[in-house]
Amino acid sequence: MSNYELPAVAAQSESKWTGLGLWNLYFLLKLVLYWLGYLNLQLLPNLAFAAFLLFPLGWRPLRILRTLIAIPIGVALFYQDTWFPPFSRLLEQPGVLDFSWMYMLELLERFINWQLSALILVMLVVYLYLQHWVRLTTFTVLGLGWLSLQQFTDFTPFNQPVLAQIPGAELAALTQPGQAPRAEPDTPTLNSYLQDFYNREAERFIDFSEVATPAEPFDLLLLNVCSLAWDDLSAVGLKENRLFEQMDVIFDNFNSATAYSGPAAIRLLRAGCGQSSHERLYASTPEQCFLMDQLRQLGFNNNVLLNHNGQFDNFIGDVRAQGNLPEPQLDTAGMQRAVVSFDSSPIWRDREVLARWWQQRENRADESVALFYNTTTLHDGNRMVLPNGSTRRADYQELANTLVNDLAAFIQQLERSGRRIVVMIVPEHGANLHGDRMQISGMREIPSQAITHVPVAIKFIGMDIEARNQPARIGGQSSYLALAEIIHRLHAAGPDSPLAWDSLLADLPETPWVAENSGTVVLEYDGKPYVRIKENGTWLPYPARFP
Repeated sequence: MSNYELPAVAAQSESKWTGLGLWNLYFLLKLVLYWLGYLNLQLLPNLAFAAFLLFPLGWRPLRILRTLIAIPIGVALFYQDTWFPPFSRLLEQPGVLDFSWMYMLELLERFINWQLSALILVMLVVYLYLQHWVRLTTFTVLGLGWLSLQQFTDFTPFNQPVLAQIPGAELAALTQPGQAPRAEPDTPTLNSYLQDFYNREAERFIDFSEVATPAEPFDLLLLNVCSLAWDDLSAVGLKENRLFEQMDVIFDNFNSATAYSGPAAIRLLRAGCGQSSHERLYASTPEQCFLMDQLRQLGFNNNVLLNHNGQFDNFIGDVRAQGNLPEPQLDTAGMQRAVVSFDSSPIWRDREVLARWWQQRENRADESVALFYNTTTLHDGNRMVLPNGSTRRADYQELANTLVNDLAAFIQQLERSGRRIVVMIVPEHGANLHGDRMQISGMREIPSQAITHVPVAIKFIGMDIEARNQPARIGGQSSYLALAEIIHRLHAAGPDSPLAWDSLLADLPETPWVAENSGTVVLEYDGKPYVRIKENGTWLPYPARFP
């Protein structure tokens, strides 16, 4: 062989298929995480990316350029394969920039999954050990190819079963006699279901205009509580507590329909109409939807009260504009902050704020008052204020115990007043203490059922209705329209139609489970939750929690 033939042979050798190299670890890690249910692996983009990396390039500068291009693509594709919403949505949240540095650090700690970190370390060591003896690219390509074939089978990642894989005894319980197991609904089916749901809800409303003045006026107190769900109460052992023991009605299956504070408050204040889409919350709305407006026309003097300044993400501005509310009332002079918010603003103790407002209310001659009260005592990232003025990280159980005791004490104060009062405790959403495969603890970008399944409760004080030894439980799927209907029935009751439990609680409006944030929707279809994390995206079964 002549010297002139050597460069050609070398170029030919360099142009051979050289494998994925360290990128094998990238794809094998993805396959393992997908199997464990941590990723929503998109096969076509990943196959195209693998093909881009495998294509033989003979000229070394081209291979270097390809690697430089591949690194940001690989990072973006990995993020795209997670359950996280589009990164652009995070940038659209101006309030994120107002988080305190301590809260930022706390969130960073939660993002570190030590089990996954250990798994990555083990896979790295195994890769470095085997790469000298095993052509790992073969396993990577076979894994991606095999996974592609599963699109035409019943394969499902770990902890995400389909009916066809459920044992016979369990399968029989999920299907009607003589019926075959139902297949997973496709995206067009769920899109159609969602649109039909909103079309039906647009036709539902409670007509307060037909209500006459009641025989006796009463006060209505709507206590809107941030970050309180049944799942959170279970996590800290407070599902049974002294506050709920005092209540007359508890909704066991109430859907707050969103996982964020502003939209949740707006939905409550528009309880007079059926559930709207998130986008419609910020559009023109029929007058009958505005609950406080309807009450004002019935003679209630509307009040607004917060135990915080309401400035974060323009909460009070949006709520007032979209709920037709007056300015918040209460002079906080002399009040000591009990908690510091995640954005470093003060939060006053609920018992003190409510007691001061009630003292002012008793000194006024208003026959009926409708109060909207919002509390952020339980919000993620809050810090307890110490006697010396410094702060420490707050424990949710500690804050929840304080809130329960404060609200229970306030109700006892109301009972001593001798007035006719209806108290409705309506949480905005949960705190997501557990977290799941789609979002870390405290994150609420996706309105999962664990976050939107909230404990709504009602207390009747001084009303002419038979006392109960234990709360009446409402088991049907409910949302804000059911509360508007109860208020309507309370105000409609007169001397000829006294209050009775059967007439007050029977046949309340039920609402199928649909929850929505901006661009993200979770709904229940055929008894199973499904999620769409991108507008006009694909619907997926909501992944089960960690075992």
